[in-house]
Amino acid sequence: MEQNYSTEQSYLRAKKRVKEIKGFYIHLVVFIVINLFISGTAIYGNLKSGDSFVEAVSEFGVYSIAIFWGIGMFFHWLSVFGFKSIGFGRDWEERKIKEYLEKENNQLSKRE
Repeated sequence: MEQNYSTEQSYLRAKKRVKEIKGFYIHLVVFIVINLFISGTAIYGNLKSGDSFVEAVSEFGVYSIAIFWGIGMFFHWLSVFGFKSIGFGRDWEERKIKEYLEKENNQLSKRE
């Protein structure tokens, strides 16, 4: 009975995790498609109003929505994948300690 409960809990956690990851990727695709459309429309409008291509592309308004939405995307990514995807997982401190100890031991053995 206990094993069955544990297996079901593991399944539910895994299902929730997959749903979070899927939600992030859907958000990412929507972010890319919508911002390409908005930026393209803004650039086209700037060109139609007489701006040169460089002026039309370099205007802040063309990218402002993507920048601020991108900040939100970063925090969504961080909530789904966390700091462990950056390299600061649970084992990070332990790995760094072992790395420094090995480095120190190598230096000590070279001196001898």
